[in-house]
Amino acid sequence: MSTCTTASRHLDEPLAGTAATARTWLLLEQPGPWGAKALTSSHLDPALGRALEAAAADTGVRIALIRRPGRHADFGPPAERRVYAAHTAPGNVWLHSATTCDPEQLLDLDFTALGKGAPHTFDAALGGGSHPGDPLALVCTNGKRDRCCALLGRPLAAELAASGVDGAWEVTHLGGHRFSPTLLVLPYGYAYGRAEAHAVKEILQGVREGRVVTEGCRGNSAWERPGQAAELAVRTAAREHAADVLSVVRTDGAAPRWEVTVAHVDGRVWRVVVAQGTSLPPRPESCGSALGSPARMDVVAVRELVPAALPLPC
Repeated sequence: MSTCTTASRHLDEPLAGTAATARTWLLLEQPGPWGAKALTSSHLDPALGRALEAAAADTGVRIALIRRPGRHADFGPPAERRVYAAHTAPGNVWLHSATTCDPEQLLDLDFTALGKGAPHTFDAALGGGSHPGDPLALVCTNGKRDRCCALLGRPLAAELAASGVDGAWEVTHLGGHRFSPTLLVLPYGYAYGRAEAHAVKEILQGVREGRVVTEGCRGNSAWERPGQAAELAVRTAAREHAADVLSVVRTDGAAPRWEVTVAHVDGRVWRVVVAQGTSLPPRPESCGSALGSPARMDVVAVRELVPAALPLPC
């Protein structure tokens, strides 16, 4: 049976620069079935879902529902839910967690502050704090959005959980169905496509050690897509694997061509030229959709800038 993932793999569609964009992620546990638009088509009160969508709009916060891997029988609302917030911008990366018996508490959050990377609003509203456990491995499994997410994502999530990955969760939507199984790792915010269990374990071990695995990486959700591709290109060129050391400090231009400036905490700076290309031949971007030519981010050049000469001492 042909699927969108089959076509994407066969055509070797590049992954870099395809991650969802969000500087801050807000995750609410919601067991049971999910619809295509899970915030308003799950067993979460749809009025609350609409209110959360409105509160998060244009703040840099992306909300998703999560559930533990496994069967999702409907046993009614949970007595207690896990809630996570993570900020992914380098220099201010954090992951906080809390529990709540009343998800309407999320409406007490200052979403603007949360989107700017301030965790205090999360801790004050929900009694949360810095997450003490393993990094989170969020696998998209929402078959109502695309069957590949269920067919490929759910077995991956189950395998991770069965092998003892405590931070494994199913998540409602990460974008890029044709790259399933798709994965987001928090707190650093790097997304991956065509993920396999052994590779995910290496990715998570890297997070524990403060390094980034670039193989299969779609990009860091903190950046827009040209920046995602540019940052990964710099990591490859500079052989830099340390997390939290590279930042996209400037993006000049507009589609279909950008010049992206990437800076290292040690003072090095790179200029990366990224061009928006068209994926050919046409392929389905999602199962059941018409054939299309999705945009791709092609890195044209990576150049390390030479610092200006320092003035001579008197």
